Amino acid sequence: MNRRLPGTFNQCQRHLFASSHPVSPAFSTRFLSTSRVNHERQECQVLVVGGGTGGCAMAAKLSSRLGSNKVIVLEPEDKHYYQPMFTLIGGGMKRLDQSYKQMADVLPKKAKWVKEKAVEFDPDNNTVSTSGGKTIKYDFLVIATGLQLKYEKIPGLVEALETPESNVCSIYSPKYVDHVYDCLRRTYKGNVIFTFPHCPIKCAGAPQKIAYISDHYFRKMGRRDDVNVIYNTSLPVIFGVKHYADALMKLVEKRNIKLNVNRNLVEVRSSENIAVFEDLVKPGQLYEEKYSMLHVTPPMTAPDVVANCKQLVTPTGFVDVDQMTLQHNKYTNVFSIGDSACTPNSKTAAAAAAQSPVVFKNLIAVIEGKAPTDIYDGYSSCPIVTGYNSCILAEFDYTLTPVETFPIDQAKERYSMFFMKKELMPVLYWKLMMKGYWNGPALMRKMFSILNFNKK
Repeated sequence: MNRRLPGTFNQCQRHLFASSHPVSPAFSTRFLSTSRVNHERQECQVLVVGGGTGGCAMAAKLSSRLGSNKVIVLEPEDKHYYQPMFTLIGGGMKRLDQSYKQMADVLPKKAKWVKEKAVEFDPDNNTVSTSGGKTIKYDFLVIATGLQLKYEKIPGLVEALETPESNVCSIYSPKYVDHVYDCLRRTYKGNVIFTFPHCPIKCAGAPQKIAYISDHYFRKMGRRDDVNVIYNTSLPVIFGVKHYADALMKLVEKRNIKLNVNRNLVEVRSSENIAVFEDLVKPGQLYEEKYSMLHVTPPMTAPDVVANCKQLVTPTGFVDVDQMTLQHNKYTNVFSIGDSACTPNSKTAAAAAAQSPVVFKNLIAVIEGKAPTDIYDGYSSCPIVTGYNSCILAEFDYTLTPVETFPIDQAKERYSMFFMKKELMPVLYWKLMMKGYWNGPALMRKMFSILNFNKK
């Protein structure tokens, strides 16, 4: 095991090749731009790769503790999306422009933003190479790269998504999410099919959330009798936690939603309005289903740049960390947070929130030469929106045991949970989590537990 830790911690600073080799003005004019691209070297105490939910939360916590110019965030995108809002956008309850802020406004001012992609990890030499030709030397590394959407893995899907009249849509990408509500509004009859792929995905509840919202939409519009709502999931059950699965099965039966398990989308033939599914219990057996509207949850994988660094990842391409401490199992100066980690929790923003204090405390401990002792219990939360005014708030841990915050049965549909999901959680996300102040509802849960105990 590589337990070598850097002996000193340098401030993040730029080391241009040109600045260390005095040259004539003419030489500088001709060659400086090339030197900047090919020879720029930066150093930092902590490098955070990824400016999503986990990356921004960690950058805020670490830069606040370590001070200015100690943290670099490597992130190429201009916009930071609050992705849990995408299901609401798909149902016409929110607009896309309400779901994002400029990355420059979200990242902490004490951290330095390098607006480039990571193209190669070299954990043996504590460096990451970037798309702009930089080499960033770090003392500690936090990988927060999330998942990548792989629409192209399903033949015919990208073409269908980019053909507006095809009535094929997906809430998972800002590129396609607006089209979901368009499809709902022009669908009056036939099969409306929703899919769940055969792989780990972000927010595993989202594929059925949009199904429930769509069902409610068709009922409001008086079209439900002419529309067949079908939910095809590759999983053997509707939801992994029995307490909530039982409630969702009752919901599906009550609303006459057809549930097909172990069924995976393998092809879209949009010119014929046909979706092809494989039976995962009987591999090779295919079903062709005609649709009037098709909502697709795409396959997802770890980003290629992460998966390609075999020293860092498991065979499935996720960062090989201890599921309790979130420290890398080989490189003790490396941690991971969020969807990029190999931890077997549900991949949600709530999980990243619960992981953030664990990564922060354990990383600070390692910086100070101590062993990491803080533990992540696998907590995740999934507010399962079931319509335009109701929600089931699922909360659970690694053991798939419910870990509910409120002193009520959260498996019941409630307007209060819907209001919290739609109106309160976005504010909490932007005002608290992105500033490093929100660590999940554990403290709130403890307070409710004490109050409930005192009543007894």
